[in-house]
Amino acid sequence: MLQPTTLKFLKDLKKNNNKPWFDEYRDQYEKAKADLYAQVQQLITGISSFDAPIGRLAVKECIFRINRDVRFSKDKRPYKNNMACYFNKAGKKGRGAGYYLHIEPGHSFAAGGIWMPEAPVLAGIRQEIDYNYSEWKKLVDNKSFRKVFPDAVTSEEMLVRPPKGYDENNPAIAFLKMKSFIISRPISDAALQKDGQR
Repeated sequence: MLQPTTLKFLKDLKKNNNKPWFDEYRDQYEKAKADLYAQVQQLITGISSFDAPIGRLAVKECIFRINRDVRFSKDKRPYKNNMACYFNKAGKKGRGAGYYLHIEPGHSFAAGGIWMPEAPVLAGIRQEIDYNYSEWKKLVDNKSFRKVFPDAVTSEEMLVRPPKGYDENNPAIAFLKMKSFIISRPISDAALQKDGQR
């Protein structure tokens, strides 16, 4: 899929995360960026086969900048150590559910779901899980699903108490306390390069 030189660039960037180094090796960055663009175009095509609105996206609407926003951060390194993209019908700025790819040597992963949705959307998700918990449980406990996503559905943040209108004894309470609904799977460096070594 990815060129080995793309991962090498990211490894080197992690060791030399400063503007003078980046400027000196900008040509390598441009090659890595072009490689990522090619892969993202393939992903747009692939995802659109089961999620048609994704097919209308342009590559640049999906890829995040490599520059970090350091204005309010103690960490002043100017660049991210990864390349990433998000596929949502509204592109990377979309607020709904979508698909995410994070490319970072030794820490790459693919994910899907919805991260920190706005209150009305979150309330709707919780309501659907509560109303259809038996179907939800079958899905997340399915052996095939768990083989691909061993951690099932996760959330970075959870409520301490049940959300308003739900009881602590609700069988779905572990899911109802979630603030995000994400599935993810790690991707090895070898797997990232498996299909496209040129």
